[in-house]
Amino acid sequence: LEARLEDRLADDGLESFQPWFGPTATVADYLPEGTPVFWVDPVRLKSQADLLATELPRLRAGRLKKEPILPAIEELVAPLEQLASSVQNHFYLSSWIKGDPAGHWLDREPTPAATFQTTGQELRGGDVVQLHADLLSREKLGQTVLLLCDNQGQASRLTELLDEAEGGTPVSQPRVGRLGAGFSWPEVGVAVITDHEFFQRYRRPTKIRHRSSGLVKERASLKPGEFVVHLEYGIGHYKGLQVITVEGVERECLKLEYAEGGKVFVPVDNIDQVERYSSDQGSNPPLARLGSGSWLKVKGRARKAIKAMAAELIDLYATRQARPGFAFPSDTSLQRALEDSFLFDETPDQLTAIIDTKQDMESKLPMDRLVCGDVGFGKTEVAIRAAFKAVASGKQVAVLCPTTLLAVQHGETFGERFRDFPVRVETISRFKSTSEAKQLLAACAAGKVDVLIGTHRLLSRDVKFKDLGLLVVDEEQRFGVRHKERIKEIKRQVDVMTLSATPIPRTLYLALMGARDMSLINTPPRDRLPIHTQLCTFSKQTLVEAILREMHRGGQVFFVHNRVQTIEGTAQLIKQLLPNVRVAWAHGQMKEDRLEPIMAKFLNHEFDVLVTTAIIESGLDMPRVNTIIIDRADRFGLAQLYQLRGRVGRSNHRAFAYLLTPPGERLTPEARRRLAALEEFQALGSGYHIAMRDLEIRGAGNLLGEEQHGHMEAIGFDLYCRLLEETVVELRGGGGVAPLDVKAELRLSTYLPDDYVGDPQQKMDLYRRLARIRKVGACRRIRDEFKDRYGPLPQAVENLVATQELKIMAGAVGIEEIKATRQGLDFFFAGGQEPQPSIIQGLMGTGTPGSDLESGSNSLPGHGRGAPKAFHKGLKFRAVDQFIMSVPAVREDYLTVAAVMLTRVAELKKSVGTKKTNAPREVQTRVKTKE
Repeated sequence: LEARLEDRLADDGLESFQPWFGPTATVADYLPEGTPVFWVDPVRLKSQADLLATELPRLRAGRLKKEPILPAIEELVAPLEQLASSVQNHFYLSSWIKGDPAGHWLDREPTPAATFQTTGQELRGGDVVQLHADLLSREKLGQTVLLLCDNQGQASRLTELLDEAEGGTPVSQPRVGRLGAGFSWPEVGVAVITDHEFFQRYRRPTKIRHRSSGLVKERASLKPGEFVVHLEYGIGHYKGLQVITVEGVERECLKLEYAEGGKVFVPVDNIDQVERYSSDQGSNPPLARLGSGSWLKVKGRARKAIKAMAAELIDLYATRQARPGFAFPSDTSLQRALEDSFLFDETPDQLTAIIDTKQDMESKLPMDRLVCGDVGFGKTEVAIRAAFKAVASGKQVAVLCPTTLLAVQHGETFGERFRDFPVRVETISRFKSTSEAKQLLAACAAGKVDVLIGTHRLLSRDVKFKDLGLLVVDEEQRFGVRHKERIKEIKRQVDVMTLSATPIPRTLYLALMGARDMSLINTPPRDRLPIHTQLCTFSKQTLVEAILREMHRGGQVFFVHNRVQTIEGTAQLIKQLLPNVRVAWAHGQMKEDRLEPIMAKFLNHEFDVLVTTAIIESGLDMPRVNTIIIDRADRFGLAQLYQLRGRVGRSNHRAFAYLLTPPGERLTPEARRRLAALEEFQALGSGYHIAMRDLEIRGAGNLLGEEQHGHMEAIGFDLYCRLLEETVVELRGGGGVAPLDVKAELRLSTYLPDDYVGDPQQKMDLYRRLARIRKVGACRRIRDEFKDRYGPLPQAVENLVATQELKIMAGAVGIEEIKATRQGLDFFFAGGQEPQPSIIQGLMGTGTPGSDLESGSNSLPGHGRGAPKAFHKGLKFRAVDQFIMSVPAVREDYLTVAAVMLTRVAELKKSVGTKKTNAPREVQTRVKTKE
């Protein structure tokens, strides 16, 4: 124990030993005499103090079974008498019933020192006529009325409604402002009315948003000891980062080890040549032998097979694009009014997804969009706006959900958002009686239902729509093969939107390869915190501590036990361990008249712990529940575990997830990988990465045949996906060279120094992010981000970002390598990408007009200097095995010279277009071979 304390090992409960590190104190010990102390809500404080006093001895007794000695409770928790010390002035802020003993706090009877005779806002229900009359009557009494709206759109809409009412225009006009609740204070003649109370919309209090970098841990971040695959050398072992000096230039490199002791040092600016090796088998692959040539054969076979796969995918995409669809009209004023009534701030990713969806719907081609975003990141709002757009165009909408509970919740959410608009929203589920369902389906067939939300029941043959325009599928991974075939039948004639935090591998794969459109929502909502995930064996002590920790901060707990036969016994065990805790249980086989009341009572905080099966997996929004305990976590799939974990952490409180495995039982390798992935990806926005890892573990389903699967195993999943993505772009006529294949050897220091970014893992993430960039503008943005986060860029970092810019520019004009020589720079053109004679003449200053190279106007931001004059005077071209352009330059000008030349080539290519020259073949040959 002493050794553990000396090492300061981070462990749950280590704070219990605080008294042994030195003197302890309470907050009160730091307050000067006479400091006013305000106790907010003494009634609740007293109940929490009583709970703490009861449970602390129980907790300590349980801990003593594991720890030989512990400090006494009195050393850890100050007694109430100490808090009641008279050296401070105590004030209560509370509402209480006079004479109620629950109002006693610190053995004192509350006495009113200051009272405010205010009442809450009484106007409810959205009756504008009543609001208009109330405003006029208050103004006659001389009261000042503030009518506050959450945003300008709401204020404008409410102004229009008040103007339309009869009886004169009130002086009080809606204005933008935010308060938690309205009130009336007759004593000073002030009344405040808030629109969210008036329209009875649930609204969370707004807090200051702390600036976040928005960084999500790179899925393919490399760790020392992992297998990697290099594009040229094959599968090796990654041994970490190492700074080496070559020709007087310091460079940070990835050290890779190969078979028979072979070593390769890969400069970090070429990190995009290296991928983490992963496969659905998780096996240890054989290391490649340097210089053997076998890797080139493996990669060649894989590329050939990938090309065939890419062609199939493009055919699939073309078939979908050839089908006619309905082109929805542009947004109406009603659409804008709905969007203005949204009570939260849209995140940038959410807005992008909304814009993409609207563009798809307004196109003549049928929409097939996957909206992939973490649980609670705002996918439903994207669907709501798409649904409203469809309804405003006279079409019907079907929303398909995997569970009854989620269908009911979606029904409430859609109904709440559409309440002020002429939209009829209905839900069909097993909670409806046969006669109710029959009436509902008849109304739907007649076109009287605008939005129908339901479970698998929606896919039944008796469900008919008069004019279905949009199908929203929530959590597609929860539907079976038969259901998906039925969905495909519907898909042929309507726009489709799929919502998922962790899409099934096949869906994600199609989206990654471009056969489906995808919108990623990675930005977390305001004040959202990552969920602390802990993998541990089942023990009563862990169970007790996890539940009490949540209860002490006024929260609730989900305990997931996925066996109906023993769920009641599990609930009884928790009751036995914690007699004061209110426990309920629920599962999907319950009758609706039992299940619905239990869920409603839990939502109203009449229970503290809900023992449940996986029925809570999809979409339920209970902000007060911030701890989830998953029993036998090894028996769940990765996406299912992620969905379950997403049921907590939906407010601004830190959430906890405990993944329990049975003590003494060995887990399968697949189970270990699933649980390890969930522990690894705790950052906000990790759902996409979880789905990618699931794609690794499970494969992409029947999309990949046995032959493709073998190639994926041979070169690793990550490299397979990247090569396929590049091939799809190439076959679609993307032109140029993929940045993945561009090399830049400029003999410059290009790395992140330790005194600039110290953490190796963070360094690796930044290197990977930079290597993934495919647009010059994004390079400039990351340069600004570096400056903002770490300070002014050292020359090595400036070189690193500039080199990535050059790779992107080079790939776009067909150059696959830039190499520094003693005389200057050599630019190697890829086969089939050689410049036309007119471009060569333009570069030599004798052909196609363009911007004057000698003016220096082509230098790029961030490269520091203007262009050296008269490149064309020393410009040379040669072609033997490969077409090469040589430019004279000194080392300090390499970046500027390369940037200007690449810009010039791009300008000339653009000016001459893709037309082939009419020059005779022999003239072309002479131009190419002339030096």
